[in-house]
Amino acid sequence: MKSFTLLALTLTCLSFASVQGAEVSSNRHQVIAADKGQIVRFDESGKAVWKCDKVRSVHRIQQLENGNVIVQQGWGKIVEIDPSGEIVWEYNAANSNGNKGKKLEVHAFQRLENGNTMIVENGIGRVIEVDANGKLVHQFNYKVKELHPHRDVRQAHKLSNGNYLVCHEADGRVTEYTADGEIVWDYQVPLFGKEPANGHGPEAFGNQVFNALRLPNGNTLIATGNGHSVLEVSPEKKILWEIHQNDLSGITLAWVTSLEVLPNGNIIIGNCHAGPENPQLIEVNRDKEVVWTFRDFENLGNATAASATVGGIGKVLR
Repeated sequence: MKSFTLLALTLTCLSFASVQGAEVSSNRHQVIAADKGQIVRFDESGKAVWKCDKVRSVHRIQQLENGNVIVQQGWGKIVEIDPSGEIVWEYNAANSNGNKGKKLEVHAFQRLENGNTMIVENGIGRVIEVDANGKLVHQFNYKVKELHPHRDVRQAHKLSNGNYLVCHEADGRVTEYTADGEIVWDYQVPLFGKEPANGHGPEAFGNQVFNALRLPNGNTLIATGNGHSVLEVSPEKKILWEIHQNDLSGITLAWVTSLEVLPNGNIIIGNCHAGPENPQLIEVNRDKEVVWTFRDFENLGNATAASATVGGIGKVLR
């Protein structure tokens, strides 16, 4: 991140410098996360250094190179917010490109390298790309058993090969689509012989997948949502690496949401709905050792589904 951006963030935050910060196991990462109707940025020590209350119902945060962030503002609108807290771009999916009067939600989006924005329209059944003016420049229809505005898709990512990796929550499926909507890879998240259980916390269970990343080696890293796990799956659909609910000492996983792969290979896991006794973010190495945790139930809460580490050295896969 450029130095002027960090300075701008600091200057906008002097008014709440006394706000209690997060509990972190070490001074390791800057964090940006959303809950309680606000985005909060924390420095490496866990101190809250920036807030913006112009958001709600956030399931995705994307930090841009210019210091701006893109988030949801409710289930239908996406906004880009600059360090001063001003909205500099927005797209209202509920009223755009043929959607007026239709029931939909947006949980997944991505600002692309060409400046366009990918958006997944739950309930409509479309993955679209729009330009800076909101003009529709590409679309295809995804495939689910039954369209549902809240449960069709949680996260999706456009891949370097031009395909799209889409997490179908209700169907418990991770699907790779071509730009024309053809399915070229599909993985059904297993239940591991367990019966589904209702709820959102550690007591719940299912395969309501939240997020997936395509790794450089061709494998797919999956955050299984209420499956309380992270799975690395080969193209042949074999599980090569996995972490389950009680595999990490002193930590219980609940709704596993955000994923990041750091340059050193470590993985940061989002742990939502796990209760105040558990961290919301956990960094683990490939030996499943916990090397860093982040917990904040003052500025954030028990529904912290979206987060990202920022300001580090090297490219993070997220």
